[in-house]
Amino acid sequence: MDIEALQTFVQVADAGGVSPAARRLGVTKSVISRRLLRLETQLGVQLLARTTRGAALTDAGIAFREYAARIVAEIEAARDAILPAGELQGRFRIAAPISFGPTHLAPVLAQMARRHPLLNIHTNYSDRTVDLIGEGYDCAIRVGHLQNSNLIAKRVGSIYGKLVASPEYVKANGAPETPTELLDHQSLMQGTESWRFMDGDKIITVNPQGRFKADNPIALVAAAVAGLGLGYLSDSVTEEHIKNGALVPVMVRYPPLLAGIHVVRPRSRHPTRKIRVLTEMLVECLDKTPDAGHESL
Repeated sequence: MDIEALQTFVQVADAGGVSPAARRLGVTKSVISRRLLRLETQLGVQLLARTTRGAALTDAGIAFREYAARIVAEIEAARDAILPAGELQGRFRIAAPISFGPTHLAPVLAQMARRHPLLNIHTNYSDRTVDLIGEGYDCAIRVGHLQNSNLIAKRVGSIYGKLVASPEYVKANGAPETPTELLDHQSLMQGTESWRFMDGDKIITVNPQGRFKADNPIALVAAAVAGLGLGYLSDSVTEEHIKNGALVPVMVRYPPLLAGIHVVRPRSRHPTRKIRVLTEMLVECLDKTPDAGHESL
């Protein structure tokens, strides 16, 4: 059976149509259609029902998609195993956070591209949580405390943070001394998240409240500098503001729980060698003593 046709079918099934799959694979829609037709002819069944709005899996397509995805993953793992040690090739799609990625991750990805001239690296920088399978990414780099999911994660570094506020906010409202006192203050949040602090070896969890929310840490730093509330933010975005006095650390007896930098990928038996190489490079660059184990998100 044609592996290229199988790969194309999985992409079309996950993307929900020929056009988005063509964009992911970097080929024309006519090439996609020919591969699908060839696969359906070989199998003797219709896998996709074409509509004006895209392509929907038939019952046979739904059943076959899981088998096809496993076959593609196994063949890619086998190909990785027999390729020369230094050779990486093909497309490598990565999702990374915009507030951390361009400064800390982009140099590593550039070095990876330099070492492997046959590898096409496509990185999307965004603070939203992308659907790796649905949007066709090989992996993502995520910062912070991971949520439960069916993905596989590998910790490659650590993120240190502080609770900060502007001197003007502290002068007008005071500063919390304990996590419980946070509930009396305006907090700057990304959503409805919980904040976790360390009291010795004990973790204290607080559900803060606030009227200013943004999905980007840089925007939250700007709000903190403007005196709108307390920010639970990483050192990478607050360091310069603390140095110039625009922000000050508060509640320093209860530091935020150490967060991580993780490479996450869809669950499968074998990670591709592209992901393994990227993970090794990030570990070398970001953290000399990372957690060596895998975690379920």
